[in-house]
Amino acid sequence: FLQVGVTAPKSMRLLPASGRKATQKVVVGDQDGVITCFGIKKGEAVPVFKTLPGQKIARLELGGALNTPQEKIFVATGSEVRGFTKRGKQFLSFETNLTESIKAMHISGADLFLCASYIYNHYCDCKDQHYYLSGDKINDVLCLPVDKVNCITPVLACQDRVLRVLQGSDLLYEAEVPGPPTVLALNNGNGGDSGEEIVYGTSDGKLGLIQITGSKPIPKWEIGNEKKRGGILCIDSFDILGDGVKELLIGRDDGMLEIYNFESADNPVLRYDHALSESIASVQGGCVGKDGYDEILASTYSGWLTGLTTEPVRREDGSGEELKLSQEMQSKISSLRNELEHLQMKVLQEREKYQQSSQSSTAVSSVPAFSVNDKFTLNKDDASYSLILEVQTAIDNVLVQSDVPIDLLDVDKNSAVVSFSSCDSEPNSNFLLATYRCQANTTRLELKVRSIEGQYGTLQAYVTPRIQPKTCQVHQYQIKPLSLHQRTHSIDHDRPMNTLTLKGQFSFAEIHSWVVFCLPEVPEKTPAGESITFHFQNTFLGTQLESTYRKGEGCFKSDNISTISILKDVLSKEATKRKINLNISYDINEESVRHTLKLIHPKLEYQQLLAKKVHLIDALRELQVHEGNVDFLLPKYRSILEEADQLLEEYKRQPAHLERLYGMITDLFIDKFKFKGTNVKTKVPLLLEILDGCDQDGLIAFFEAA
Repeated sequence: FLQVGVTAPKSMRLLPASGRKATQKVVVGDQDGVITCFGIKKGEAVPVFKTLPGQKIARLELGGALNTPQEKIFVATGSEVRGFTKRGKQFLSFETNLTESIKAMHISGADLFLCASYIYNHYCDCKDQHYYLSGDKINDVLCLPVDKVNCITPVLACQDRVLRVLQGSDLLYEAEVPGPPTVLALNNGNGGDSGEEIVYGTSDGKLGLIQITGSKPIPKWEIGNEKKRGGILCIDSFDILGDGVKELLIGRDDGMLEIYNFESADNPVLRYDHALSESIASVQGGCVGKDGYDEILASTYSGWLTGLTTEPVRREDGSGEELKLSQEMQSKISSLRNELEHLQMKVLQEREKYQQSSQSSTAVSSVPAFSVNDKFTLNKDDASYSLILEVQTAIDNVLVQSDVPIDLLDVDKNSAVVSFSSCDSEPNSNFLLATYRCQANTTRLELKVRSIEGQYGTLQAYVTPRIQPKTCQVHQYQIKPLSLHQRTHSIDHDRPMNTLTLKGQFSFAEIHSWVVFCLPEVPEKTPAGESITFHFQNTFLGTQLESTYRKGEGCFKSDNISTISILKDVLSKEATKRKINLNISYDINEESVRHTLKLIHPKLEYQQLLAKKVHLIDALRELQVHEGNVDFLLPKYRSILEEADQLLEEYKRQPAHLERLYGMITDLFIDKFKFKGTNVKTKVPLLLEILDGCDQDGLIAFFEAA
């Protein structure tokens, strides 16, 4: 339909229709601070109103008195909330007392719910009512429908994988969800029959329904992300199939738009999906383009508004009718072609003008600003990091540089050409230099990297879009010492654990900053209260870590000696930097080494077998060509030939997997004896020989005999 500026999630809505079967107006807010309201007449976007630019618009919601059409437009910009009528007249400017920018907003009648990073505020008629400080970043806020539940029940979606349910200014309870929730929506748009049902989407692409009762959460259903699609950014309920039941419309950050319907009452089923080229910030169902035909409207990151319609492109009730409709289509296509030619001419003229002016001595070249939407997250399934870069214009190239050893893994969706540069062997220099050259019109690039625990530093991405003059933006991502650990709700206390205890003259804030430095997914803000406990799981091995600390004391427990060893080294280094004297004691459980080896061994066996099979493929294929058939081979060799392509694909996808496992076992061996005060580096070659033989009991015996 049209393009506005870069849009944030949840910043586009459809205004309720005024008459029967009338089309709806679209209202969207962008990061230039402009609110655009338009309708569609004869396939063209007709503006209703447009505001002047200002601060970025983070959220756009509709409101109005309860049980009346919700047609007042509210936007959150910076720490201010503004209200507009559907004609575009501003009737409210409410400057909140929040010190940070508003990240999430919900409106219900006279109640306004706002969240900055960690702070939740509830206002009624613009008067401050309640306040809550969350333990981790708040991504979204929602309130159960007051007319059904008869009390105000705000729900916060927090980064630490919980929904926090509030009562007034107090926490009523926490509901655990399977990933960091990014978006909340009322089921069916009204909270279901009870008014207590909330649909949530997570940043790792999972979707679920949870019932928020007055006393406890009741999970109803949950859909994993088997297809490895992007994180969920927006959810809407709308009956697009016309069967009387509202479907779920889901927009993801990899441009996937999905429609789920409820065939059985239990779980939703994916019925349709459509791939757009960039992340979907908002999705709405309604009647926009043509009277009588419902459609799904999506707004994407760079501000495109796109519709998917139920209107048939060709009618089947007679030849004349069919021609008439395709004629309408033809005229639309030809007008678009003319517009394109006109634009191309304009671009050429402007470019010539720019070239001429740049030759003059007085001309000053200004750096064009462009916005980059980036996401750097750890995937639980394959213990790798995804780096997603999305730019508002086409990307020319991205240079990736790292000062720690990391592996670049293959991404199927990635069409860019990658080339590697050799790095200096000096210490403190580059370990990785790779350039991704993108094809024309690529605005989104996804990379996958795997780090090694214990090696920490910075990964940098230099992003250069196709704009003149050539400009580049640098984005930095920290690779932490325990980079493959992910926060989890609870751990198994029956495992053999090693303990590291620190005591010294340090404050709660200081030890918290050290934990933030070591581990991902820890909130940067020092937690409220005297002490705090976090649980982690190593995504590569499945070992676990519990960290509990307060002022002057920290205690770390893990079933993996290497985790404790890394923590000991990094924490003592950080304390030395600040001239703090640490008293470090540790309690090593011999049983834990055997336990960790048993966790690593099946992975090791699998990778060694895979490597052996891959080495045999060429020889077997040669035999096949030579002999004409392979019936004389043993079944296990025949199956290698049948699965050759999958085996090669898997081997290519995890290039240094076996080396990583060897490295982990070697580290475990060295760390075990390091805590006993002996140096066993001379015995490492022996260990590697045993690893090639790959016998679990022999390996455990070697560890115990050394």
